[in-house]
Amino acid sequence: MKRFGLSVAALSCCTPAFAHDAHTEPRAYDHAPIGVMGDHLHKKGEFMLSARYMRMEMEGNRIGTTSVTPEQIVTTVPNQFAGQPMQPQTLRVLPTEMPMDMYMLGAMYAPSDSVTLMVMAMYGERSMDHITFQDGAGTNRLGEFTTRSSDFGDTKVAALVHLFDNVTHKIHFNAGISVPTGSTTEEDTILTPMGGTPMVRLPYQMQLGSGTWDLEPGVTYSGHEGSWNWGAQARATIRLGDNSSNYSLGDIYEATSWLAYGFTDSFSVSTRLKATTQGTINGQDPRIVAPVQTAQTNLQGGDRLDMLFGANYLFKNGALKGNRLGIEAGFPVTQDLNGPHLETDFTLTVGWQLAF
Repeated sequence: MKRFGLSVAALSCCTPAFAHDAHTEPRAYDHAPIGVMGDHLHKKGEFMLSARYMRMEMEGNRIGTTSVTPEQIVTTVPNQFAGQPMQPQTLRVLPTEMPMDMYMLGAMYAPSDSVTLMVMAMYGERSMDHITFQDGAGTNRLGEFTTRSSDFGDTKVAALVHLFDNVTHKIHFNAGISVPTGSTTEEDTILTPMGGTPMVRLPYQMQLGSGTWDLEPGVTYSGHEGSWNWGAQARATIRLGDNSSNYSLGDIYEATSWLAYGFTDSFSVSTRLKATTQGTINGQDPRIVAPVQTAQTNLQGGDRLDMLFGANYLFKNGALKGNRLGIEAGFPVTQDLNGPHLETDFTLTVGWQLAF
């Protein structure tokens, strides 16, 4: 697995140390951008509720860093299942576009000043457009179809543990576990290269959970001085064995850093870099067998570096006092994919938070 410098994203936005800041009233920029999870602890006895909506749009295919057409893929990329009954030598079904929507509800509670507990439930909706090429070796298109899946995803549980705090600089450990509550058995109708329309188990990218218990360790640093807030976070998703379908998704490693500025205590803007690397699938679901790249276990994952821009707004008065709204949108700077693989075009996160 190729990796580019995760450390660059972790360091690029960090700001040199300043003198201590004694400010204690809530400010819009006290929190990281809304796309960063588990970025802060709470005081003993404090609760926080949150809701987030995330949209990711993927369109077009890439092998490594190079964009490729459907015709190039079906004439050059081998089918992992070639030699099995009804399986062609090359890929004959190509995804062209995939939007994903995720709805997340979270709760945090601090039993002490040193530990904050967090839980997050998710509901996802996915769709994927495809082109089916006629059986054989040419580039004749047979037709198009779309598959869809929607259900609850995996549940995240974590403890945020205080490590260091000198008012200006804070560091805590993220001790997380992903509970396999998401579906890995989603099905839909497809169009085969021979013109059939069977109901099949959907490939891995259309499933809504991992099916495995996953460790999610991480460490988060944040700092502030005056109207500035900055920070960095490194985290991982490590699969603990195979799921009931005899596979595990690739491990994920992420590093991000951000810089925020508050124009007022109520309104701030931010910029962020995020680097992600994900491995290929280990094992194979015996019910996912098709001449499409999303069913090929070796054509999953890759590296991506995103640039994101966000804003936070904190209501300071009135009936909505204490409510915090956040928005963050971004796009990839570079992508190096184990392809052919759909490339990411755009991400958007909108969220609400309330501490009490």
